Amino acid sequence: MRIGIDDTDSPAGMCTTYIGAVLVRRLEQSGIRVAEARLVRLNPNVIHKTRGNAAVCIEAEGDAEMAFALACACVEELAEFGAPETNPGVAVAAVRPPPDFYYAALRDFCTVEEAVGVLESVGARYKGYKNRRGLIGAAAAVASDLPDRTYELLAYRKREMWGAPRQVDRESLFLADRATYPRTWDTVDRKNDVVVCVPHTPDPVLFGIRGESPIAVREARSCVRSEEPACEQVYTTNQGTDAHLLPGTIGELREGRSYLVRGTVAGLPVTGPGGHVSLLLEDGGAEVRCMAYEPTKGFRDVVRALVPGDTVAVAGSYKGGSLNLEKIGVSRLAAAVRIRPPVCPACAKRMTSAGTAKGYKCRICGARGREPEVERLERRIRPGWYEVPPVARRHLSRPLVRGVPGWEEVLLQSGRKPGRNLHERP
Repeated sequence: MRIGIDDTDSPAGMCTTYIGAVLVRRLEQSGIRVAEARLVRLNPNVIHKTRGNAAVCIEAEGDAEMAFALACACVEELAEFGAPETNPGVAVAAVRPPPDFYYAALRDFCTVEEAVGVLESVGARYKGYKNRRGLIGAAAAVASDLPDRTYELLAYRKREMWGAPRQVDRESLFLADRATYPRTWDTVDRKNDVVVCVPHTPDPVLFGIRGESPIAVREARSCVRSEEPACEQVYTTNQGTDAHLLPGTIGELREGRSYLVRGTVAGLPVTGPGGHVSLLLEDGGAEVRCMAYEPTKGFRDVVRALVPGDTVAVAGSYKGGSLNLEKIGVSRLAAAVRIRPPVCPACAKRMTSAGTAKGYKCRICGARGREPEVERLERRIRPGWYEVPPVARRHLSRPLVRGVPGWEEVLLQSGRKPGRNLHERP
């Protein structure tokens, strides 16, 4: 059976993964064997999300009625029911629902009614609290399909420590990163000298180590010195997979979805108030504004280095008419030139414009010139993929250290626009 839980936290505290970790232990104590615990990230653009829009799925063997009772009891004991935006959902399915609903919740928007229909279609036990919105994530979690998977080890704080400053040795985290990178990632941001894996929110999480395998995250964890945790849980996840991205076409993007699109730079990048950088991308006569916000730090310099005519592929979420960049692939660089008036052969001084379509004139001797001086500039960027730094990376965004997925490479190099969702199962 699969047990799904979602929407138990609030900005003031709690974490759905913590409830999942508690439930794993209670299931095992009750004689129910746990085969796998999943942390399932869903559409990062949903406005009702608390933080990372994560649901939990526990795959187990045993008495389904008992498992459902234990899951509901955990939620009723630990969820943030006092928060108006917290609306938990619990589901237990002996038969996995079709993964279509998971992909819909990952890349689009779903309703409670749709979630209930999916759960009832497989005879699942379910319970929604308050407005029951958590049933969407619970249903998506039990329907989840992870053809590409990563892992996260989450350490949780003792209850008496919740809300107090976290005691995690900074140097030990950089040591963990040096010892296990690239098998683990986003523990720290070395370039910006920032710790990434320790949250600042008032929830039970002490730290989280993400990586390619359970062995890798446990090895990194062994380097970490911290306050004594209450418990730890290794989750199988869809984090770092780009599973949220859809192949898209400029001019046909829909609000709140995440895309990979190809286009040509249509104008020089502009740095606006706050250090945010905007870039206009064009394809087939349609344009879209791409944004690299200040928190993306040095990634903005990559965007600033682009010039009109460059061919690129960009990945990000489409919100408010802009594509918020997560990574960018430079396919072909246009020639960058600087056009200046010619130098007078007699005076060795640069001429000035003589007027529209009248060429150039030397202010000293009056000599005339027709052709401007064209200087080819060396580009500060090379073809290839570039990404935001770890400190600004979204949970689902695939770090380049994991490699560029083949379908992205094809889209970047060939310019083809796939006719179907390439993240769907074969």
